[in-house]
Amino acid sequence: MVISIMERLSLPPVPLRTCQREGRTFVFDILRRKYVALTPEEWVRQHFVHYLIRQKGYPQALMANEVQVVLNGMKRRCDTVLYRRDLSARMIIEYKKSEVKITQAVFDQITRYNMVLRVDYLIVSNGMEHYCCRMNYGKQSYDFLPEIPNYKNL
Repeated sequence: MVISIMERLSLPPVPLRTCQREGRTFVFDILRRKYVALTPEEWVRQHFVHYLIRQKGYPQALMANEVQVVLNGMKRRCDTVLYRRDLSARMIIEYKKSEVKITQAVFDQITRYNMVLRVDYLIVSNGMEHYCCRMNYGKQSYDFLPEIPNYKNL
């Protein structure tokens, strides 16, 4: 089964593959290569991942969803991580459902994950608004970019 709209996002529409199990809807995650529960946050993730691959040229083979990190002895999960060809982490992407405002608390969350991975880029999206910043470790800060960069420009 393919659905086209759960809610409209400010991302290109994607015909996602879904199925029903025990009264719940599942969506096929192309990165994990399996069906996962379709939640509002997952809806955003799937659209954003397809956007990065189709519109921005990000290699699907260098991306992973639900990447576990250990932070202060606690297991956490990064929503999506982009890797370099040597498999070191290059970008962390954090998703929120569309009703969740992108606040400093959301950036604080992704910044904590970055204490473990030390990537070059952080992206936060609720499907309606998208923010990308480049880390500046020399100044211990990050600089917001005007748009999500194409993969070849990273």
